[in-house]
Amino acid sequence: MAEEKLVKRSEDYSKWYNQVILRTEMADYAPVRGCMVVRPYGWALWENIRSALDQRFKATGHVNAAFPLFIPMSFMEKEKEHVEGFSPELAVVTHGGGQKLEEPLVVRPTSETVIGYMYAKWIKSYRDLPVLINQWANVVRWEMRTRLFLRTMEFFWQEGHTAHATAEEGEEETLRILDVYTDFAVNEAAVPVIPGRKSDTEKFAGAVRSYTIEAMMGDTKALQSGTSHNLGQNFARAFDIQYLDDTNQLQHAWTTSWGLSTRFIGAIIMTHGDDQGLIFPPRLAPIQIVIVPIYRNDEQKATVMPVVQQLGEELSSFRVKIDDRDKVTPGFKYNHWELRGVPLRIEVGPRDVEKNSVMTSRRDQPGKPGKKILPMENLAAQIGELLNEIQASLLERATAFRDDHIHEADDYDSLKEVVQDGWAFSWWCGDAACEAAVKADTRATIRCIPLEQPDGSGKCVYCGKPAEEKVYFAKAY
Repeated sequence: MAEEKLVKRSEDYSKWYNQVILRTEMADYAPVRGCMVVRPYGWALWENIRSALDQRFKATGHVNAAFPLFIPMSFMEKEKEHVEGFSPELAVVTHGGGQKLEEPLVVRPTSETVIGYMYAKWIKSYRDLPVLINQWANVVRWEMRTRLFLRTMEFFWQEGHTAHATAEEGEEETLRILDVYTDFAVNEAAVPVIPGRKSDTEKFAGAVRSYTIEAMMGDTKALQSGTSHNLGQNFARAFDIQYLDDTNQLQHAWTTSWGLSTRFIGAIIMTHGDDQGLIFPPRLAPIQIVIVPIYRNDEQKATVMPVVQQLGEELSSFRVKIDDRDKVTPGFKYNHWELRGVPLRIEVGPRDVEKNSVMTSRRDQPGKPGKKILPMENLAAQIGELLNEIQASLLERATAFRDDHIHEADDYDSLKEVVQDGWAFSWWCGDAACEAAVKADTRATIRCIPLEQPDGSGKCVYCGKPAEEKVYFAKAY
């Protein structure tokens, strides 16, 4: 039975998204509602994301550790705003070993509480600060509406948790990580994000300030792609994280937390994918190059395959795959790897061997525009340049798409029209009532208050009162 054709993004974006994930074997639905199985191809992408971020964290002085999956319920209740924000999403264990537990345990939705408890044990003096710890983990949040990678009950992420001696150091750390996330998104994933501050309504439960990187997907909806939170002294007071300063005075620490999850895989899929399937940025692609040998008989195979094997060895510094399947045609292989988003295909046939060259085909430029003949001599350097070109092209294309769908909206009628198929950049007075009214009326929320602000001031797009900041309103995942 023939597989159903991949739906066009313009016809049904949501169906295209789910189809492409399942067809490319990125993930599958688990037997538990709302959970997913990340398959090897999807996990390979996550490993590359993890590696790129981990290098950045360690370069800024952070170290990795691991904290428990189970958290005492009493911990969650210590920070009032935190427990109110998370209580609808908690998975709670009441029995273990066949007996009712004395205290229910929460399956980790995030780790501020248990890490705060441990920091209170470890931090005694200003000499113990700063503490800069990250963990790679899975978390559980009881989501009602789920979608592969974007919103699942269990997902994978990194969560950083730091403690500092001053408010200034805490804010500096929060913004440093925002810069790390921005650099990763733009330079590794070719996803042009906008860094900014969340409104008080949208900030993390228990934070003083939350910062975010917001990305525009291929259907113009926004995706919150990574967050960094300045927790002030809220959790330090709740968990008694205190230290003696250099004047021998007892002080509460200033803490931060920050995270980026497998949701970012969804960001990559929806930012770059097209009607043929996935398109992966070369720096993160599980497979950067696929080599397809072309032959019609055993004689041609004997000519082509040794050259293909040699090319595989020469290009071993890249993530390369040789598709030497005998039972399928070259055309089938082309479609197979185009669907899976491999950035570059190399074709080698008898004529290529004879001419000492290869045919390359770029995934970001389907058809003839993306084809190029390269001499085999010094091929690795040429391929490296080509992959860099693809990486830059994807970023340029995604940035142009985003900018084409962001519009200034100086009055409310304009905002309502813009957010139907884009982002509105508008003045906002800072009143949560205006924010709530826009959301109720249009389903658009304030995605962020960008760090880069225009000069001057204006009038709130909703109420007309004086406004000092411009924000992005958009519908979001």
